[in-house]
Amino acid sequence: MKKMILLMVLLLVACAPKQASQQAANAATTTRMRFHCESDTTVINDLLKKGYESGLKDANALVEFYARQLLGTPYVAHTLEGDEEMLTINIHELDCLTFIESLYALTRTTLAKRISWRDYAAHIENVRYRGGEMSDYSSRIHYMSEWIIDNHMRGNLVEVTPDLPHADYLVKNIDYMTHHVDSYRQLKNDTAMVERIRSHELRNHRFPYLKRSWLNDKAVKAALRSGDFVSLVTKIEGLDVSHNGIIIVDENGEPYLLDASMSGGKVMLESKPLFKFLERSKTNIGVRVFRMM
Repeated sequence: MKKMILLMVLLLVACAPKQASQQAANAATTTRMRFHCESDTTVINDLLKKGYESGLKDANALVEFYARQLLGTPYVAHTLEGDEEMLTINIHELDCLTFIESLYALTRTTLAKRISWRDYAAHIENVRYRGGEMSDYSSRIHYMSEWIIDNHMRGNLVEVTPDLPHADYLVKNIDYMTHHVDSYRQLKNDTAMVERIRSHELRNHRFPYLKRSWLNDKAVKAALRSGDFVSLVTKIEGLDVSHNGIIIVDENGEPYLLDASMSGGKVMLESKPLFKFLERSKTNIGVRVFRMM
C-alpha cells in the first residue's frame, strides 16, 4: 500500500503544471507557450534521443517508430483550447490530430539531427498554424483539407491520394464550424472571430479520396506504406474528415490503422485491417493519404 501511494505521488509530481516563467523555445511564440506538465520537455527529449539513436533516416520509418513509442498514451480531446490561443505542448495526452502533429514534429526534428524539445516546439507551430505562425485562434488550421494544402505548399507534406489506384474526387463545402458556432467556445460570443474563421473555410472544394471499398484492393494495399498519414473522409455535411492516424502495414501486406482512439481511450493499433475498420462506420466513406516530404 505504501509503495502504491509513493508511486501516485511520484506521478503527480512528474506531471505537475509547468509555469509560464519557465517556458522557452525556439518557436516564434516564445512567450505564449502552454505545457501540460513539468515533464513534457523531458519526455520529448527522451523520445528524440531514442529516435536519433535508432539510426533511422527515412521519414516514414521514423513516423512509425515514434507512433509505437506513443502506444498507450491516453486519448484526451480539446487539449489545445483555452481562454487565449497558445502554443500547446502536451505529449502526455493526445487526440487524433495532435497525435499526427506530434509524429510530424518528432520526425522532422530527428531528420534535422536535433534532439531538443525546443526544435520540436518550433515544428509543432510550423505544422499546426497557417503559414507556420501562431497569432489567434483563427490562425490555427481547423480543417484537414486546408491543413494538407498549407503544409504541402510549405514543403512539409505531400498528398499521395491522387496517385493511388482507383482514386476519386469529392466536392464539398468545408464550413462546419460557422454553421455550429455554439459547439466552439471561442466562437460563441465573438462574431469577429466567426468571420475570421469563415474567411478560411472552403467553398466547392474539390479534393481526392479513395473509397473505402477499394481498400481491400491488392494494388491499393501495395501502394500504401507504414508511416503514411491517413485521414478518414466523412459524409457529414460541412466536414471533410472525421479522424486521423497512420498506416501500419503488417508482414502480409495488410494495412492497419494506428491512432489516438476516442473509443479505445488511448493511442493504439486497431485490431482489424483498415478495410474492415472502415466497413463498420456509417459516416466514413473513404480515406486520404499523405506523407512527409
